[in-house]
Amino acid sequence: MRLSNLVRSDSRHTTPAAVRMLDRQHPPGTCLVFVVDDDPSVRKSLDRLLRSAGYQVQTYDSARAFLGRAPQPVETPQCLILDVRMPGVSGLDLQTLLRNSGSRLPIVFSTGFGDVTSSVRAMKIGAVDFLTKPIDEGELLSAVDRGLALDVEFRKADAVTASLKGRLGRLTPRERQVFALVVTGLLNKQIAGRLGTCERTIKVHRARIMKKMEAGSVAELVRIAVRLGPAVEGSDVPGAELGVGAGSDAALVLT
Repeated sequence: MRLSNLVRSDSRHTTPAAVRMLDRQHPPGTCLVFVVDDDPSVRKSLDRLLRSAGYQVQTYDSARAFLGRAPQPVETPQCLILDVRMPGVSGLDLQTLLRNSGSRLPIVFSTGFGDVTSSVRAMKIGAVDFLTKPIDEGELLSAVDRGLALDVEFRKADAVTASLKGRLGRLTPRERQVFALVVTGLLNKQIAGRLGTCERTIKVHRARIMKKMEAGSVAELVRIAVRLGPAVEGSDVPGAELGVGAGSDAALVLT
């Protein structure tokens, strides 16, 4: 198959936006794009195109080969270009496997047999784009740009969550119980009654919680609780679970 049948050239797209956007923290050569396609001609043409755009590229001929790859550096922005129809595990099946495993690797689908059902399914599970072969060079590079930028945002969010979990780990078991109740909006006196202690003790715990969690206000503490979600639910407070209340950012619903 000729290259022109796989990728349509677009001379207007010469420097990927993602490379320009990420080059300060991530030089172009550190951005990694995976290509999974059972057609060797497609893999070869995409490899050439992506390398000419400044990306690192790894190609695989099947979903199983991709899943068996060696672990990659966690700091490397990554994106996956994935064929829909492949023998064995399909592209859509691989997308589902990755999402079920907790992976948020941005995926750009490419297919020679596009249909509405497959496209809708892929986009619902979080695909960056769904492109039909022959793929327009500019559209493909733009989709990769968006995928890499999205991966960077995911990594930033994960770093924030990891930091918050570290702060949560500083709390004593009792402080975690108080934390779980403070963000419900209960008063110190009410929390003391629920935990069978005095109000003065709750005030001391509350001050320590604010310091350890690096929160400047109860509202900020609530936002942290929302971000941590299940980690706060596990604070062993009878009848308390994290939920979203109407008309507020979040609340702990007491049952």
